[in-house]
Amino acid sequence: MFFNPSMPIVSLHTPIEYLKGIGPNRGDLLRKEMNVQTYGDLINLFPNRYIDRTRYYKINELQNTLAEVQIIGKIIHIKTVEFGKNQKRLVATFIDETGQIELTWFQGLKWIRESLKLNEVYIIFGRLSEYKNQFSMAHPELELLEEHQSNLRSAMQAVYPSSEKLSQRGVSNRVISKAIQQIFIETKAQFSEPIPSSILHELKLMPKGEAMFNIHFPKSQNHLARAQFRLKFEELFFIQLQLITKNSIRKHKIKGHPFEVVGHYFTDFYNNHLPFQLTEAQKRVIKEIRNDMGSHAQMNRLLQGDVGSGKTIVALMCMLLAKDNGFQSCLMAPTEILAIQHFSGLSELAKSCNISIKLLTGSTKASERKVIHEALEDGSLDILIGTHALLEEKVKFKNLGLAVIDEQHRFGVEQRAKLWKKNEIPPHILVMTATPIPRTLAMSLYGDLDISVIDELPPGRKPIQTVHRFDSNRLKVWKFLKDEIAKGRQIYIVYPLINESATQDYKDLMDGYESISRDFPIPNYTISIVHGQMKPAEKEAEMQRFASGKTNIMIATTVIEVGVNVPNASVMVIESAERFGLSQLHQLRGRVGRGAEQSYCILMTGFKLSNESKIRLETMCRTNDGFEIAEVDLKLRGPGDILGTQQSGVLNLKIADIVKDQEILIQARAYALSILKTDPQMMNPEFKIMKEVFIELSKKKSIWNYIS
Repeated sequence: MFFNPSMPIVSLHTPIEYLKGIGPNRGDLLRKEMNVQTYGDLINLFPNRYIDRTRYYKINELQNTLAEVQIIGKIIHIKTVEFGKNQKRLVATFIDETGQIELTWFQGLKWIRESLKLNEVYIIFGRLSEYKNQFSMAHPELELLEEHQSNLRSAMQAVYPSSEKLSQRGVSNRVISKAIQQIFIETKAQFSEPIPSSILHELKLMPKGEAMFNIHFPKSQNHLARAQFRLKFEELFFIQLQLITKNSIRKHKIKGHPFEVVGHYFTDFYNNHLPFQLTEAQKRVIKEIRNDMGSHAQMNRLLQGDVGSGKTIVALMCMLLAKDNGFQSCLMAPTEILAIQHFSGLSELAKSCNISIKLLTGSTKASERKVIHEALEDGSLDILIGTHALLEEKVKFKNLGLAVIDEQHRFGVEQRAKLWKKNEIPPHILVMTATPIPRTLAMSLYGDLDISVIDELPPGRKPIQTVHRFDSNRLKVWKFLKDEIAKGRQIYIVYPLINESATQDYKDLMDGYESISRDFPIPNYTISIVHGQMKPAEKEAEMQRFASGKTNIMIATTVIEVGVNVPNASVMVIESAERFGLSQLHQLRGRVGRGAEQSYCILMTGFKLSNESKIRLETMCRTNDGFEIAEVDLKLRGPGDILGTQQSGVLNLKIADIVKDQEILIQARAYALSILKTDPQMMNPEFKIMKEVFIELSKKKSIWNYIS
């Protein structure tokens, strides 16, 4: 081959179209469909699964229970068949010594017909289908026997991620596999080793080149398992290096306001106005936050606490510390209902503290906004509570020292960044969540934050008793509700839908309201109703009626998941409970159990339940521990569903799975911490390649492009 000056020297950064067997057209397709830009991207396209290719079937052994099979035989006849309107398919008769099957193609007919050879020995591989006792295989993989024998192969064939377009345009699994084989040939399988040798030896990790080869062409099940472990460890190790370094840099480089004074506002509230004694967990968390805010670095702390654990009072005491040091605070909540709840709660707690608190939401009137803006800028407003409205350009603080963000996973990164810019020196950030985050998720997503956990409930709270009841038990459930109301208690009944659905067989609020009104008639019983289609003022009025005890029963959708605090409410009935996710069920249950009386949660369902629904209901009945529930939820749904679209992209992992690979993640974090503790700059010559990869990763969002 003569030298082509336009062709780059082959490396893992070489554009994919230069690869033999790919070219410009397929290269363009791979870019668009799989974001494969370079040799490195393709070799880091890891298989979804593996198929046993050691078995060759005879045609008379085929059964319709077999999904994918490979057969040795010959094509003896080819024809084009017209069907439908101007549609054609190619049909070939394939035989071995025991029988025959049909092979069919619906795309690329001309090219396939020209490439097929009659009476030559082929290996075919594909998915079987059966019609009138006749087996057929659509778009099979075909390989001449001699080619099959000379090709690199392993007992287990890798199956790669694909798309409809790739399949239609002939970029089959075999094409991808051959292209990856070609990369190994062209690059001479040269992979630099980014994991320090001390870790390689300690964990007996497979070397990088060997792991990459065995992930694509495993020599055995054992080789595959070792390759997977090694590559998963590497991916998680570099993520942890980044997160831990990010946290360290933030502490050393990003200056914060030092809150060195513990003054009158904090001590007066603590000594004279606390409505109840703080739990040991609350005291510990306040101490951790005080230490952070007392240093000269900006605090970035995640505060986790189950429903009702007392995060709000912790937030207030941090805000009083800010006031003692001459700074303002803000609290941002994702919904207006929750912002109002925080405003009411904090105003009540701080009524004796002589501090100014205001609420700013989308519903705040223009005249009131003007007053708030002026008070913020002249420093006479101490605490501002609100929704996204806090992020508006017009909202300017005199000296914002602390920003509390509630349920931060509901805010995008850009939105949170706007809060930072409200001050020349960034405010201290306290992120609060009542959605317990499993340890592995916290280590992966919030690994750059310090984490505090309030892991005990205030004294006097009794655990909520949770039971599962079928619709056929409804009369007994209603009798129980009437007994509770007779004791002076109040009831929540939550529905998944507002109106009846034609496609979903779930209980709906409007129908439920009618039947409950019949079973709980006026004047003996009074009912409030709240749902998302009501105007904010109407919702607020109904909630106030319930909160003040004027109504016995609150019928609602999940708008009451957050933002309602009625200590007298002792029963939560959740209709069509199978429709809700675990974390949602747990949040709804947290609306009761806020007083000293025994509280109950009743999960109502029909008899027809999926296996996953049964696990959710059983988990809810078994435990009140939000962290245990979050772990089960993570296993059932995966991180993407739990985090939602705004955050799930952060964990765009190529091979590791933070649910299944928890042990590897914990190990990877421990090694990353150990290295950065002893050598934060990674100056040890042993870390040379690791540091180069780390620097490349810090510039880019995608980890695997650069690990090789």
